[in-house]
Amino acid sequence: MKIDELYDLDHTLAKDYLKQYTYPWEALKGIKEMILQLGPTLTEKGYQEISKDVWVHESAIVAPTAYLGAPCIIGPKTEVRHCAFIRGSALVGANCVVGNSVELKNVILFDNVQTPHYNYVGDSILGYKSHMGAGSITSNVRSDKKLIIVHSQNEIKTGLKKFGAMLGDYVEVGCNSVLNPGTIVGRHTNIYPTSCVRGVIPDHSIYKNNGEIIQKK
Repeated sequence: MKIDELYDLDHTLAKDYLKQYTYPWEALKGIKEMILQLGPTLTEKGYQEISKDVWVHESAIVAPTAYLGAPCIIGPKTEVRHCAFIRGSALVGANCVVGNSVELKNVILFDNVQTPHYNYVGDSILGYKSHMGAGSITSNVRSDKKLIIVHSQNEIKTGLKKFGAMLGDYVEVGCNSVLNPGTIVGRHTNIYPTSCVRGVIPDHSIYKNNGEIIQKK
């Protein structure tokens, strides 16, 4: 569940920011302020401030119908496709895909992350080369509106009302899956399509439709 267990921090501009914390959800509250501080330092690194507090690398491709809400950063060679809706407080790394009708809000996407088709990702951190299958989403608020608890061997109270999912590096989420509030998925783990996932899923695992978890061989 710890940041150094889930992520290779060399694959994000948020490296120094994340190093302050032990658990990734601790970083959610400060993403907006981190982007506001980081953005102005990027203008000499190929980024342009295309509107107030919106920095886009000169090699990124942004469709004319995409919406980029402030503050946000779009990294090198990233593709933001038609009708993508970035609501703000989004740090999107290099070589990412933010696809058609995808919505991002208060997120960090490491380099090479793909959210290509009809995904909602909110109050979440997606690790290096993680991939959200078509229609898969992070659910970031409990239906009873209570504060979110991470369910592991011990219950961890986060004190957060909004907390989606933390995906480690190289995680594959199958199509039309729902990652419930407070979900943590370890590195190199695969989630079967149409899964309803909650709790902490170990690294190098396969999460099957009936909730069965097996270790990869």
